[in-house]
Amino acid sequence: MNETSNPTAGVPVAVSGDERNWALLAHLSTFSFFFSVIGFILGPLIVWLVKREQSPFVAEHAKEALNFNITVAIAFVALVAFTIMTLGIGVILTWPAGVALFIAWVALPIVAAIRASEGVAYRYPFTLRLVK
Repeated sequence: MNETSNPTAGVPVAVSGDERNWALLAHLSTFSFFFSVIGFILGPLIVWLVKREQSPFVAEHAKEALNFNITVAIAFVALVAFTIMTLGIGVILTWPAGVALFIAWVALPIVAAIRASEGVAYRYPFTLRLVK
């Protein structure tokens, strides 16, 4: 389901400041990758596991962040595998795709964090919904 098919997407929801902060943390924990390689998946996972029973708003944002980071990890592994399988020649395609993936990986969590701080539901584009 994308933002256009979700009637509540883009509409501010009545949530507390604490819930907004937790949702914001779920998205920004993506950048823990720079401190721990698996942190970008563990951050949203921990927020989801801790807050899923207490706040549907935080749970949705944490699931979105987790699904997005899993999707990015799968895409990265696929790019590396393609490069290896083509004996390095595939880097002509994978390098620009990797740069675009990195830019999306940096930009979209920031957009999602801003939306979370506004109390608005956000769905990452092109994301596999693996965690339901």
